[in-house]
Amino acid sequence: MSNKKSVLGDLFLRDKPAKILLALKTSKTPVYATLLSKAADCTYSHTVKILDILEQMGVVIFDKKGRIKTVKLTDEGWDIAHNLEAVMKKLNQIEEKFRKKQKKAQKKND
Repeated sequence: MSNKKSVLGDLFLRDKPAKILLALKTSKTPVYATLLSKAADCTYSHTVKILDILEQMGVVIFDKKGRIKTVKLTDEGWDIAHNLEAVMKKLNQIEEKFRKKQKKAQKKND
């Protein structure tokens, strides 16, 4: 395994960017940075910094109509968000199994 630091891995495997991507994927309406801030539980300025990086990487695009600026996933962004969602779902399933095993073991010891 390489010791090189992965810029993309470092970005996408963090809590806030992941929450932003998932919020973009699951939204049925145009998304504003303010709404993404709430979804990711971070400040507006931090959200905008993350979105700027994601835009530079071609993961999101901004759609500005007058003073209204919305954010959308690109095709690559959609793929990343879809796969991230699948990984999160699998991790949650594994965690649930682990918790059930712990509960059984705890009951056995009581």
